[in-house]
Amino acid sequence: MSLKLMYITNNPKVALIAEKYGVERIWIDLEVLGKMERQKNYDSVKSQHSISDIATIAPLLTTSELLVRVNPWNETSKQEIEDVLAAGADLIMLPMWKTVEEVESFLHTVNGRARTILLLETKEAVECLDDVLTLSGIDEIHIGLNDLHLSYGLSFMFELLSNGVVDLLCEKFSKTGIPYGFGGIARLGGGLLPAEKIVMEHYRLGSTRAILSRSFCNAQQTTDLEEIERIFAENMKLLRDYEATMEEISEEEFELNRMIVDECVAQVVRVIQEKVVV
Repeated sequence: MSLKLMYITNNPKVALIAEKYGVERIWIDLEVLGKMERQKNYDSVKSQHSISDIATIAPLLTTSELLVRVNPWNETSKQEIEDVLAAGADLIMLPMWKTVEEVESFLHTVNGRARTILLLETKEAVECLDDVLTLSGIDEIHIGLNDLHLSYGLSFMFELLSNGVVDLLCEKFSKTGIPYGFGGIARLGGGLLPAEKIVMEHYRLGSTRAILSRSFCNAQQTTDLEEIERIFAENMKLLRDYEATMEEISEEEFELNRMIVDECVAQVVRVIQEKVVV
């Protein structure tokens, strides 16, 4: 079984290209509250999406689902969720939650009218996770490596793979039967940590969901639709062909890959820390 892939865009033409080449979820990103402050020193995407984008793209999709990330739970969340539901969201994702009560409020508000995804990206969420996992109405969980590594004060988001945090979380999720995923993946052959190594970690850990990162296809930098289509056609085939080989990977090979990931992460962290010292 291949990974369910998510791609962030509010461009209808780009969304249809992604759908054409097998991306299962088109992601509209409404999260803005607190994001600039958290990620001010990082080259991360700051959303300029709107609820109107949901209404524009949802009717166009035939095989892909529409995923919407709302803002962290706040006094306007109930109305935001009602608006998102009315616009046609298939799945709603709650980011930056820190308490059981926030998750309960989110699940109660959605009330089965769309599928729910919890985006786990705070150390407080990790601390209350056991209680959260007893709640009903959670359809999926995704580990947000970028914000979670910031929450822990780490240098590189994939340290969460090498220090055992992702392993621990995936083990907890697996016991509940709730589908889960983590982080994003670049094009094969790309990324600070080679994308092939990350894909193998997904399969080792039982993850079934992943985000296609900007380095897979940056539709803000590459605006030519023919080039975007070429990128998706070529790189989705490479990814799916590579995933097909995972069925033949032994436990020993997965373990060797994990050790290689650990060493790659350590090398990246050393470089980052040397730059900080300089």
